[in-house]
Amino acid sequence: MVKPPGEVRILIADDHAVFRYGLRTLLESESGFTVVGEAVDGSEVVPLATALKPHVLMLDLAMPRLTGIEVLRELSSSANGQMRTIVVTAAIEKRQIIEALQLGARGILLKSGAMELVTKCVEKVLANEFWVGREVVTGLVDYLQKMTTGMEQRVGPGSPDFTPREREIVSAILAGRMNKEIAAQLLISEDTVKRHLSNIFAKAGVSNRLELAIWSTKGSA
Repeated sequence: MVKPPGEVRILIADDHAVFRYGLRTLLESESGFTVVGEAVDGSEVVPLATALKPHVLMLDLAMPRLTGIEVLRELSSSANGQMRTIVVTAAIEKRQIIEALQLGARGILLKSGAMELVTKCVEKVLANEFWVGREVVTGLVDYLQKMTTGMEQRVGPGSPDFTPREREIVSAILAGRMNKEIAAQLLISEDTVKRHLSNIFAKAGVSNRLELAIWSTKGSA
């Protein structure tokens, strides 16, 4: 996804009114950005995202009722078009960063630096980049491998017999594309993408996109 023509529609999800106000004020001071809604607890996020169809979701991790991670899990199984999610949080552990990226987050931004970096972060995720902390992550696979160093991993090297179509989908996954984008790129349905993914995961001996990314650094796809 590249920056859409016209206004960039942004949904803010945070239970702290002062922070929401500051973030809205900052975003709307930038030409081309419009805040289309605010969620004050996690249970509101998916319905608002579905109704408002924002281009970007700014999501706090420490939300009441549903945590940010739980919201990401719901969003990953729902149809929200090409919305990009940026996690904005006061503190985050390494394992949470990995899980958030696994569940589809495109940016991780600490609140201590949000006001300074938020505009740049939004622009980068709209340009299909990943953003973690204070900088763009240009090599997501390498980044994930470094993040998981020393952590328990269930994946290992191998040389599965991927079909040409499966190889195309693996390449798209490693480029950070979501199912809808892969379907559009390859001119197939999202259901077909999901079926291919099931076969790919089974052949590689992994269970999700994150493990596939880590596996790809150990064995050639």
